[in-house]
Amino acid sequence: MLFKRKIYSKLLEWKRTASKEKAILIEGARRIGKSTVAEEFAKAEYKSYLLIDFNDASNVVFDAFNKYLGDLDTFFMILSTEYGKVLYPGESLIIFDEVQRFPKARQSIKRLVKDGRFDYIETGSLISIQENVADITIPSEERMLKMYPLDFEEFCWAMNEEMLVEYIKNCFRELKPLEQDLHHKAMLLFKQYMLVGGMPQSLRAYLENGRSFYASDSEKRDILSLYRNDIGKADVRYRTRIASVFEQIPAFLSMHEKRVRLSNIESNASYPSYQDTFFWLGNSMITNECFNCNDPNIGLSLNEDRAFIKCYMGDTGLLVSHAFTENEILEGELYKQILHDKLSLNEGMLFENAIAQCLVANGHKLFFYTRYSEEKHRNDIEIDFIISNGSLTKPKIVPIEVKSCKRYKTESLNKFKDIYKSRIGESYIIHPKNLSQREDTVCLPAYMAMCL
Repeated sequence: MLFKRKIYSKLLEWKRTASKEKAILIEGARRIGKSTVAEEFAKAEYKSYLLIDFNDASNVVFDAFNKYLGDLDTFFMILSTEYGKVLYPGESLIIFDEVQRFPKARQSIKRLVKDGRFDYIETGSLISIQENVADITIPSEERMLKMYPLDFEEFCWAMNEEMLVEYIKNCFRELKPLEQDLHHKAMLLFKQYMLVGGMPQSLRAYLENGRSFYASDSEKRDILSLYRNDIGKADVRYRTRIASVFEQIPAFLSMHEKRVRLSNIESNASYPSYQDTFFWLGNSMITNECFNCNDPNIGLSLNEDRAFIKCYMGDTGLLVSHAFTENEILEGELYKQILHDKLSLNEGMLFENAIAQCLVANGHKLFFYTRYSEEKHRNDIEIDFIISNGSLTKPKIVPIEVKSCKRYKTESLNKFKDIYKSRIGESYIIHPKNLSQREDTVCLPAYMAMCL
């Protein structure tokens, strides 16, 4: 079972405009479908293709890279013979799969692209790619494309709900609520997305087994095991800290403020001592980092405070399996509670993680805002997310509050708007209810987060 992915259209654009000048490097977390989309693109868009998987390539292939890059006629002859594929100049694609396993292949891209006979796509796990570049020259003839788990729109496509997606988009553009029955259907889809997530193996197991959350959970636990194995291969200097933070992500997100508290891991710990830890998790795309912006303005990165960080899972379905034991899931109550809005605090954790995932998939870097009140001895303003409206002519910040229940207060958002009103464009509350407007704030149902 194959799924329609948005990155395919970006590959088509690259083939049309820049494939003779640049190779594509598809970077992303493990098991999100990088290799699959590259091969399906090759099958559909080229006369022939050749896929080199550096996890299990033969010594003949490695020798070709080591000995014959100076003689490309011989180099291509060896590859063509080894894989039994005819390569047609101008009509064939060569895929370097898991290129991080053999950095020299990545370095060879400069020469291969300049030669111009064929097009090239590389795929690999991002952190491994970055850790294996010490002895090579990074080619400038390389265009990077980030790939994520299926976003909510892609999930809906897989569920044969294309028409509902278009209806949701139209309602967002016109700022009008969905017809109520369709709103309930869209919210049910979004809850399924939270539980199953966007990892292709999880969604495939869900659909092929009669929409079984249990089959999906088994696949997700296998992926989590892969992630733990990857962490075990990280640099020994910060391997233990990565493992500690990774295992406690559900605990951090279940707290009210959802921030990472290093004191829960190690007494007297400081952010500088954990900087490599968060870099590894973020760049592996296992997690989505969200930093505090202490002076929210245009150019949010200029005012980020990295001492305060939230660490969301890159896929909410994985968070479900990470946060709850197999017994909790097998009992069936978990899914029932989430589908019927009965999970309270833990549902808030999943809800917010899913919104973070939607924002990241749309290209937003994540920031939040918090203000400590000396008078009250606590934070009196907390804004879950702040993004930019993306306008070059009228740039504004956009505060977003996430509410997982139908009854809630908006004190933090109101205070924030009073303080920074000249900097703010739109303001959004994301909640389980249908679309509505409160003065200058738009209240969006969770499934419309894909439209931001």
